[in-house]
Order: sequence, then structure tokens, then C-alpha cells
Amino acid sequence: MKLFPRSLFAFAAAALVAGVTVAQQTPPRPAPVPRPVVPEAPVPPPPDVEGKSWVLMDYNTGQIIASKEPDLQVEPASITKVMTDYVVSAEIGNGKIHMTDPVTISENAWRGGGAGTDGSTSFLKLNSQVPLKDLLYGMIIQSGNDAAIALAEHTAGSEPAFANLMNAYAKQLGMTRSQFQNASGYPVANHYTTARDIAVLSRALIHDFPEDYAISAVKEFEWNGIKQHNRNLLLWRDNTVDGIKTGHTAAAGYCLAASAKQGDARMIAIIMGAGSEKGRADAALALLNYGFRFYESHKLYEANKPLATPKLWKGAENTLPLGLTEDAMVSVKRGDYDKLKANLDIPTTLIAPFKKGQQVGTLRVTLDDQPVFTAPLVALADAPEGGFFSRLWDTIMLWFHSDGDKK
Repeated sequence: MKLFPRSLFAFAAAALVAGVTVAQQTPPRPAPVPRPVVPEAPVPPPPDVEGKSWVLMDYNTGQIIASKEPDLQVEPASITKVMTDYVVSAEIGNGKIHMTDPVTISENAWRGGGAGTDGSTSFLKLNSQVPLKDLLYGMIIQSGNDAAIALAEHTAGSEPAFANLMNAYAKQLGMTRSQFQNASGYPVANHYTTARDIAVLSRALIHDFPEDYAISAVKEFEWNGIKQHNRNLLLWRDNTVDGIKTGHTAAAGYCLAASAKQGDARMIAIIMGAGSEKGRADAALALLNYGFRFYESHKLYEANKPLATPKLWKGAENTLPLGLTEDAMVSVKRGDYDKLKANLDIPTTLIAPFKKGQQVGTLRVTLDDQPVFTAPLVALADAPEGGFFSRLWDTIMLWFHSDGDKK
């Protein structure tokens, strides 16, 4: 990833008018070596792949590169277990449960809560005790419904209570069009999600719990003397693919959440409602390849680094450093990076005090006059008021400053 070049700082002129000083991000670069002029390669539209709905997301930025019906509410089948995985991982991270916990297999879990009708089971024995870690492996690799229910009961006391926990985490992640009723994905009323929400969830799982996410790349797992293979066919077809989860019921069709990593780039493809196991794998791989071939992500600015130091009136300091709370990342078609334009929207007059983290302005990045990134500019440090005489002097100077602005 490369930093936003200084030559593209379109906001510089506006910043000077506003009385701000733009912080230098990188040293001057050497002049480029002349090369033959090559026509810019066009970027084709995304492939028309199988599925009721689908999404291709750039992991680094969270931007949706391509989609079909991304907000269509559909049955998720065993894709539900990505949410179960996230909740269990989060509760482990919070210290409420542990990988070494022995989990008793209840009759409800043993019977699969009715979910055994699609054949997804880890073949757990009734009333046996299984280490939580093995249940995670069974749920993620074998898609065991019994393992998912056992994890839910151990985590929250009952599967309905766990479903409430799933919905609370979903809301926290910004999954605005999802509702979960169980941990396995067994089809029941009011159990639904969207391709976009699963992409958001998948990105969060990879980012927040990378060690647990790594389980989804394991190709086989044996329990109770029975070895089962991971149902994600892409693990055998492309060595850059390292997850995430399959799902299938008669009503939901064939679903797949897939992710692949090439160098610093990672793509996430979500397929909901394909017609076959091969169809969902072909569709996901086509989208992943399209994303890697025709798109790239860039870090424009780093978090907590000054982008501007405008004049501060009536303050203990004469300037106020402004920046971002998170890195500014964008996804663009290959060849479009140099077309990006940035602008800092900052009030012309800033009067102390300001608190660290307080929004003062806005960073806007556009491509062909269309917004691609917007983020608040915040104070990077506390800016208290100055002493009495300095405030008095600035009050006098502000009168001339304001008068000058009117002319």
C-alpha cells in the first residue's frame, strides 16, 4: 500500500485560504522514470455469477466493490455459524468462557435441535464432555449442528439466550438487516440475514479474532473416530483462499462466505442461494479473482498524524493539530488512484478551548466528483484557553480578522 502522493493534495489551496498549514505526509519523491505511453486498461463490469444475492468486499477498506441484491433478506443456513463463531470467540476474549472448558453434550445438542435433517453433525455422544476447542473445530470444519448448539448452551445457558447474544453482537457490528433465532442455522421463522451483513460479519471475524478465523482453513477434522472434510471446495482449488464457511438447506440453497489473501490485499465474497455446491464455489472464486485483478486498496493518511495545523485563537497554543482517529483507506479501480482528490473542510475561525478527539472539520476524498471517503477531522490534543492577556489580545485581533473576512 502506498501513501497518498503530495501532488494530489487538492485541498492545499483551500487550506491556505482558511488559514491552515497542511502537514507534510511524505518527503518529495524522485522524478518518475520516463516510460512508453500505454493506453489505460479498461475495467470490465463484475462477472454475472450464480446466486440470489452476492457481495464482493475489499477487506482492507470494508468497501463493497460489486454486488447483486446485497440487502435482500435471505435464509442463511449454516452461514449462521459464522455469527456463532464470532460470539463464542468474543466471549472467550472477554474471559467468560475458555478454550479448555469441558462442555457437556445435552440431549438438545445431541439431537441437533432438529437441525440434523441436513446431515451436518460432528457425531457427539450424548452426555459426553468435549473440550470447547474441539467443538469449535467441529462446528467450523464439519459444520456440526450438534457442536454449534453445545457451544451456544455452554456460552449462554440455553440456545434462545445465545440467540439474544447473537443479535446483540450483530447490532454492535452494524448488521442492520439480520435476525438470528438459533446457533446452527436450522430454518425457522424470523431467522434471516443479508449478503452485505455476512460480509460485515466476516470482516469483523477476520480482524478481531484471527486465530479463531484460521480454523476455517483447516481441511479436515476427526471426532469420535469419524473424519470429515471441510465443505469449502475453494480450499482445494486456490491456495490463497483461507475461509470462511459454507451453508445449505433446501430453502436457502447453496451459500458460501469465502475469503482469500494475496500479499497485502484480501477480498471477501459472499454467495447466497446458488443452485449447487460447485455453483457457489465457482461464483465466489470468480468474484475474488475479479477483485484482485481490477481493484486495489490504498492508505491515504495515517491515524493520529496531523493533516492540518490551523490557527487557534484565544488558546494556550497558537495552532490546533487536526487528524483522523483511524487510517484513511479507499478501494479504487486499478489506474484510478491518481484521479483521487482530497479536501479539508475546516472553519475559518477556531476559538479555544477544544478537547482531544473533538470533531473540528471533515476530510472528503472524491473520484470524478463522486465521494469515495469521508471522515471527521478531530483535535489530536487538548487545546485549553490561553491566559487573560493573550485572550484579550486575540479578541482585539479577531475584530480585524473578522472585518477583513467581510471585505
